[in-house]
Amino acid sequence: MANQLYRKEAIDFKKNHWKGKALLLAGMPAWLISLLSLLFLFILISTLTFCSYTQRIDVRGEVITLPHSINVYAPQQGFVIKKHVETGNIVSKGTPLYELDVSRNTVTGNVTDAMNAVISEKISNAEEIISKTLINKKETLEALDTQVKQYDSSLKETKVMLANAGTGLKKMKDNLSSYDTYLKQGLITKDQYNYQHSLYFQQQSTYQSLISQKMQLESQLTQLKSDVVTKAADFDNQMSSQKNQINDFKNQAVESNANGNAVIKATAEGKIESVAVTVGQMVDKGSSLAQIKPIGNIEYFLILWLPNNSIPYIKPGDTVNIRYDAFPSDKFGQFPGEVISISSVPASRQEMAEYTNVATGPNQQELALYKAIVKIKHKTFNYNGKALELSNGLKAQAIVFLEERPLYMWMFTPLYKITQSVSGPINE
Repeated sequence: MANQLYRKEAIDFKKNHWKGKALLLAGMPAWLISLLSLLFLFILISTLTFCSYTQRIDVRGEVITLPHSINVYAPQQGFVIKKHVETGNIVSKGTPLYELDVSRNTVTGNVTDAMNAVISEKISNAEEIISKTLINKKETLEALDTQVKQYDSSLKETKVMLANAGTGLKKMKDNLSSYDTYLKQGLITKDQYNYQHSLYFQQQSTYQSLISQKMQLESQLTQLKSDVVTKAADFDNQMSSQKNQINDFKNQAVESNANGNAVIKATAEGKIESVAVTVGQMVDKGSSLAQIKPIGNIEYFLILWLPNNSIPYIKPGDTVNIRYDAFPSDKFGQFPGEVISISSVPASRQEMAEYTNVATGPNQQELALYKAIVKIKHKTFNYNGKALELSNGLKAQAIVFLEERPLYMWMFTPLYKITQSVSGPINE
């Protein structure tokens, strides 16, 4: 009905009529658009060419000290009967820390006490044997000494008699020459002459008997002196054997006492940071008893475990950024560190087991990890007037800077990988 009231031309005019004024802005000149485009391209190309980016990785680490903190462990199973130190005490090397009772008890009593009683009885018996041996040695040597003196006196008398007999024999021999003259002159009879010769031979026989007696006495005296030395050596050997047995018994007593009470001592000078057990508490072999923190000139280092793909880009002297778990980076910031050494061979599982902050993910176990030692420059911090310091075993995370390349090289990294994947065998 409305279409019939108005003409078609009026309706079309009403639809296309502008209610407001149209304002047409003048467009930007073409030269300005071209200049801005060229400037943008120049800045982009310059940025890609002259600006660079350094690749970086986050690795976990652990703070250590030189010398290390010392963890004292129980050498064997037992229970604590004495505690000699408390937390905060300063101890020196060899200071007793704990005393453990590691003995065994049976229905007949304590095994260690019974063994000590038996060993003490053996030692007493051996000492008694030594005392009796000393008495026997003294009596035997006194008897032999008496015999030596007797034989020595007899030898002296025999030598005197032998000298007298020799003098008489010489005189009788001189007289026999005179009797030969007397017999020729007829001053004596033949019987008198023979009687003088008989006396001479008797004297000569007596002289020879004295010589034999002297030789026999000398031989017996030599034998007695040898017996004195031999008997003294025999007694000394017996006493030495008993003393050796006493030493063996004492060693057994020491071993028995070791199986009774064990004294745990400090292995180095330091401060007792913590004590883990109390008197009466049962401990197993390898249980932690105490922790000793070294005192004096202590140096702090950070141990990092680097993956093998980062080794070509890291060298001693490089700087890393350190963030400590105990000191959040949003409040304390990052701290510098200097790499001082990197191992040339991967760390063994045994070595990594000594640290508590080694990554143990499924993918990390397949990678070889290299041990890097980082020197820490800042060892103490201040927060709200409170002095804070690093400690052994503190967990940390470090940003390690690797390869630096221009930006355009990073853009074309996928192309490099594609080129390597499609390349053929390399012939040298």
